Amino acid sequence: MAADREEVRRNIAAVRSRIATAAARSGRNPEDVSLIAVTKTVEVDQIRWAIEAGIRVLGENYVQDLRRKRDEIGSGTWHFIGTLQSSTAHRVADHADVVQTVAGERAARRLAGRAARAGRMLDSLIEVDLTESRTGVPPAELPAFADLVASLDGLHLVGLMTVPALADTAEDARASFARLRRLRDEIREEHPDVLALSMGMSLDYEVAVEEGATMVRIGTALFGPRSKPQGSKPQGTRPRNRPRDREEPT
Repeated sequence: MAADREEVRRNIAAVRSRIATAAARSGRNPEDVSLIAVTKTVEVDQIRWAIEAGIRVLGENYVQDLRRKRDEIGSGTWHFIGTLQSSTAHRVADHADVVQTVAGERAARRLAGRAARAGRMLDSLIEVDLTESRTGVPPAELPAFADLVASLDGLHLVGLMTVPALADTAEDARASFARLRRLRDEIREEHPDVLALSMGMSLDYEVAVEEGATMVRIGTALFGPRSKPQGSKPQGTRPRNRPRDREEPT
């Protein structure tokens, strides 16, 4: 059952508290961690309640929902966190402030071209696949792909994003988070603006913060269990063997 207004407020406070505690355990400033409220299948009223409770950054999976919710709400910084496809990348460029899932050359070029023609510089993260079974750039190909993205007019490469393999405990994700941090540090040697690490969801965000996350993508822990989408269709076919969404386990 979806959370009501008071539950959303309490949930946000609880997540922020846990982020602060996890940051303290690793000697970090909790202000360095951005809480991204994931709005996939979340109703506009719930999103407004979250904004009332202090949420300023939102993440959406489907471009048509991104456009509709952004238009209805009229505030916030919106991250696109769904599969970036060449067929819809131009629309993502029109409506997103940040794109977290750059992973293919054709889609990246179309995203960049649309942003450049609009006079925009779109903050972008490369999605890295550490599971060998998901959408994303394999670690071995990451340096070359980072060079490509950084060279594109219209895109500003600012970080890396990943979703670990489905696991039984949050601790099981620690190795993936630590690996993404090391990859980020390697990429920064050539691309010093690559600072962001988007990793950690409702089940494992505290471990992600301990391992250096600068963005955590939280849906269920804020809004309650996900409902089925109403009137939204995925942007193209989802890859097979996808055990977990980018923001929340099903």
